[in-house]
Amino acid sequence: MARRPVVLSAVADAVAIVVFVALGRGAHDEGSAITGTIEIAAPFLIAAVVGWVALRLWRDPDAVWSAGIPLWLVTVTVGMVLRNLVFDRGTALPFIIVATGMLGLLLVGRRGLVAWRRSGTIAAHE
Repeated sequence: MARRPVVLSAVADAVAIVVFVALGRGAHDEGSAITGTIEIAAPFLIAAVVGWVALRLWRDPDAVWSAGIPLWLVTVTVGMVLRNLVFDRGTALPFIIVATGMLGLLLVGRRGLVAWRRSGTIAAHE
């Protein structure tokens, strides 16, 4: 795969994570706009990098089933562990549920949209 689409996909994942955090911050008014967003997004951004490397997503970064779903699961799981153990932030069950749903919608959903735009069906991209 060409380098540019891989970079764009990685940036799209980072933007998706920041959007998730920004929406949550807007609902809860936590911390200052920039530093609060960075502090809350950091464990999930780190987890996404771990996922990208562990799953070697550069091979097919926009695939729904082989990239999006595994990345979503790694990002939520590793992000929650980092958030709790490294960043000393809470991982209450309601937050875990909302984060899991929103990150799934954003990380997997954007890949579904890319696949649909490319071929007209989600399954055809796989």
